[in-house]
Amino acid sequence: MAEPRVHLRAYRAVLASRARSQASHRASFRMDLVGALLVGVIEFTEVWVLYTAADQIGGFSLAQVLLVFGLADLAFCLADLVAGHCDRLPTYVRAGTLDVFFLRPQPVLAQLVTSDLSLRRLARSLVGASALVVGLVLNDIDWGPAAVGLLVLALVCGFVIFTAQFVTAAGLQFFLINGAEMTNAFVYGGRYAATQPATVWPRALLVLFGTVFPVAFAAYLPVTTLLGVPGVAGLPAWLGWCAPVAALWSVVVAGLCWRWGLRHYRGAGG
Repeated sequence: MAEPRVHLRAYRAVLASRARSQASHRASFRMDLVGALLVGVIEFTEVWVLYTAADQIGGFSLAQVLLVFGLADLAFCLADLVAGHCDRLPTYVRAGTLDVFFLRPQPVLAQLVTSDLSLRRLARSLVGASALVVGLVLNDIDWGPAAVGLLVLALVCGFVIFTAQFVTAAGLQFFLINGAEMTNAFVYGGRYAATQPATVWPRALLVLFGTVFPVAFAAYLPVTTLLGVPGVAGLPAWLGWCAPVAALWSVVVAGLCWRWGLRHYRGAGG
């Protein structure tokens, strides 16, 4: 038990030092926070404009889609805070920086996750949290242990799903040459898709983001179960409770991709 505690203490020390270094440059830190917040506000404004121009889109009203947007956006921003910098792996590979990770006793993935910490992403998560709170107030929800449990389950599983996607994309970078744009299309494209009702997705995206990269379980399906509204035709109403299965699937895929990529890595020297 002592050894894991030592490792956790080391990781906490590294993350704390990175947080202090960012906060020490106050003017730059504030600008980063404001910039990240504005990006979130712009993305939310897009949803607001679309759903105020029509009574419903994909069977969802503005109040209902606020729940979908809030859950998905908050879960993604928290995952981005923890593992978003995994997309810098191609830079580490090309520069040979990743080879240094193999010389240390800690797992490579743990070192990659703690290699950076962008506190500005906390400001970005405020937009999703605010949309979620407003959506909970505006919608007629039958509050009880089941409703609270479903919301917590959706947020936790959404965080796991998006974090796993960052790790999956990082694992694929061991094989792709300048392929960050392709993997980002699934990671960040999946985040955008998760903030919309799945009923507006084309069938190809429904299969992709419903099974392969199951971001539909991060917000849309739990919200349809919570509100009792019709979802995608042919899908049962209780499917939102299956978010842990989707999260487990995402973790398995991420683990396989990461281990596969790491085992085939030969170092910067060839």
